[in-house]
Amino acid sequence: MDGNLRKYFGRLTGGMAATAAFALLVVAAPASADTVDEVPVGTRLAARTHPAVQLTSITYSGEVVVPSSQAKEAAWDQLTNEATRAVLTGKIPSDERSIAKFLFQRVAADVDRYLRPVGPERTVKAQVGGMCTGWWVTPDGYMVTGAHCVEMSDEELSQTFARQALEKFNKQDAKDMINALRNFEADKEMIELVQQIYVTFNSTHLEIRGLRKSLSVLQSLPGGGVDKTAKEVPAELVSVGESYPGKDFALLKVNGRQNLPTVPLGDDADVQTGDTLYISGFPGLVTNTPWFSVESKLDPALTEGPYNAKRTTQEGVPYVQTQAPSYHGNSGGPVFSRAGKVVGMLIAGTVSENGEASENESFVLPVSIIKEKLNEKNVRPAASLTTTKYNEALDDFFQRHYKDALPKFREVQALFPSHPYVAKYITDSQQAISSGKDETPQPLWLWIAAGAGALVVAGGGLLLLILMRRRRKTAFSAQGQSPSPAYGGPYFQADGGGGYPAQVGAGYDRQPVNGHLLPQGRQPQSLPPANGHRPGRTSGDHEVPPSRDFDPQRPGVRYDRQRPDMGDDSQRPDAGNDLQRLDGATRYVRPAPSPYGQQWSQAAPGQGQDQVQSQVQSQGQVQGQGQAGSGAPDIADLEREIAELRRQLQHRQLQHPQVQNRQPEA
Repeated sequence: MDGNLRKYFGRLTGGMAATAAFALLVVAAPASADTVDEVPVGTRLAARTHPAVQLTSITYSGEVVVPSSQAKEAAWDQLTNEATRAVLTGKIPSDERSIAKFLFQRVAADVDRYLRPVGPERTVKAQVGGMCTGWWVTPDGYMVTGAHCVEMSDEELSQTFARQALEKFNKQDAKDMINALRNFEADKEMIELVQQIYVTFNSTHLEIRGLRKSLSVLQSLPGGGVDKTAKEVPAELVSVGESYPGKDFALLKVNGRQNLPTVPLGDDADVQTGDTLYISGFPGLVTNTPWFSVESKLDPALTEGPYNAKRTTQEGVPYVQTQAPSYHGNSGGPVFSRAGKVVGMLIAGTVSENGEASENESFVLPVSIIKEKLNEKNVRPAASLTTTKYNEALDDFFQRHYKDALPKFREVQALFPSHPYVAKYITDSQQAISSGKDETPQPLWLWIAAGAGALVVAGGGLLLLILMRRRRKTAFSAQGQSPSPAYGGPYFQADGGGGYPAQVGAGYDRQPVNGHLLPQGRQPQSLPPANGHRPGRTSGDHEVPPSRDFDPQRPGVRYDRQRPDMGDDSQRPDAGNDLQRLDGATRYVRPAPSPYGQQWSQAAPGQGQDQVQSQVQSQGQVQGQGQAGSGAPDIADLEREIAELRRQLQHRQLQHPQVQNRQPEA
């Protein structure tokens, strides 16, 4: 391959590469530009964060001891006299139910004034506790939750045991008191009033012996939720702050864990008034209700609401007020920004006078306090590989790239087999692929490979075409046995006779050439040998018969069938030579094997040289017109015709050797 060919091929392949790259972008662009329905922020955020949000449990167990009760006679006698005066003065009706209600209301208001503890003691083994929300901050088991979720004050503990462990004693003691009133039938209102007397008495005088406290994390089962076989994982209390309104923070550690899903921490500055906050957790009104299945009610719930204001307690602790709904059980749950980062932890809500929580006002401990407490224990929050892969799979899933998401979900399952949601995503992805809903684009490397392959094929085909054309030209040149003489150079005849030089110009005066004078207007021109490959443009005074591809109707080509009789061929000064008009670029005209002896022998004996010259000039004009209008002939046909012309010229010279020695007339 010569330099020009390399240069040409380089430019060509470069252009093809650019074209292929552009085509690649055009073809690949629709796949990457396809848009799917926008996934709501809450949907995406819940999917990413719920695996790290867990239900926490605090449990107290021990032996509860309560004394028996005995009425204080002096107090009861005084109370009976007050009831009698109230009846006599008309303050209360005189029926037994009204009098009994008056007595029980007075006792419930001051239980210890009318009852005292006595033996025997009654004991019951009891276990009480509560549930909150926690969330993983490290892959090896550090969890954040609220301080009030891991500790209970003595007063709160007694009340909890009284509610959950003493219900049996309370009911029995109320029944005994009502039975002491002979012939009295108590209604529901009266029974509840008497029970409340003993709830107060027993909770005030109970004693807890052998108290034990335990903290645990109740992890969801694979697929989400829990059932009765799910085991609580013990947790160690690493650090605890002060309950609300203090820095309500606690740090737990679950040992023997790895690759746990985690949530990232943000900054206080990530949110401000008016931004939307998202709370994740386990509301007690769902967890403790009997109407929902165990599996479904232990999935986290996500609520949202605006950031209302930043508050500061009397202890100087900052809190964020938000209208995102929260309930008992949400305590300790993470609060997220729109970007999916933790900006705080839910701690408290407002409570009405009757003890009911107000769902529209919640208070959040800022993330800066959480970071402060973590730093005190040298705990560095970190994202787990499980979370990284899981989030990548979710991105593909929400874009409907199910084929890309499926292997990533399986990798998550291998990293953390107890993942609560990955099993369901695997099933959903498989079903979407089977139903033809997958929209996964072809990988970029495949488009690049296809473009490169097309470029190689096109470039190879073009190179092959160029080489074949060059080989064909070389083959045509190789058919000649001798090089063609240059125009204007000598032409050597086959019989060893001398040639003559060509004359340049539109015409020349009659000058001797090799001892002969040519007629005015006749120009000698060298012809190539029979096997040459550079034929000149020729014109002759002989008939030009059609070749194998001759078309008599071919435009621009004219052949003179008849020419004037010029007498004996020996009178032709140009016998054996063709003429060429020097009026431009060389053109090829197919020579014809016409019988010179027959045509020239028919010339009139008296025809003069001027007639011959006129004839030659007229034929030259026709020849030029034909050449100007014809198309480029096939090279192989020209070579065959030139060879045939040379053979005829040699034959003609053998028949008329005297032409070479004849002198033209002056």
